[in-house]
Amino acid sequence: MNLKIITQEKVVFEGEVDAIYTKGIDGEFGILKGHIPVMSSLDIGVTRAVVGDETKQFTTMGGILQFKDNECLILTTLAESDEEIDEARARDALERAKRRLRNAEARMEAKRAEAAIARAEARLKAKLSK
Repeated sequence: MNLKIITQEKVVFEGEVDAIYTKGIDGEFGILKGHIPVMSSLDIGVTRAVVGDETKQFTTMGGILQFKDNECLILTTLAESDEEIDEARARDALERAKRRLRNAEARMEAKRAEAAIARAEARLKAKLSK
């Protein structure tokens, strides 16, 4: 089946894969060849594409997934392959976001900090969980 991951700026990945695992707003799920058509809103998380014995990992920062006729299209605001992720930078971003959350005085500040934590954790998970 074909997987295409697209942001507003570029095609992050396009190729044939054996399985797709990602995080929807209702939890994680997987898709294999022949799956029934599905459309899902994505949460901030990691999308895994299995190709033979290899797993390619990408952060997907929300968006939508559409699967039909063995074609999977992911439209997301931001996606990065695990090779693109700078682990030290992601760890620094996670620590900064946690500090902001601890010091947040307004609800909006807390929500932004929680989103930053989720993005940093997704980057670290994609980078480190092979």
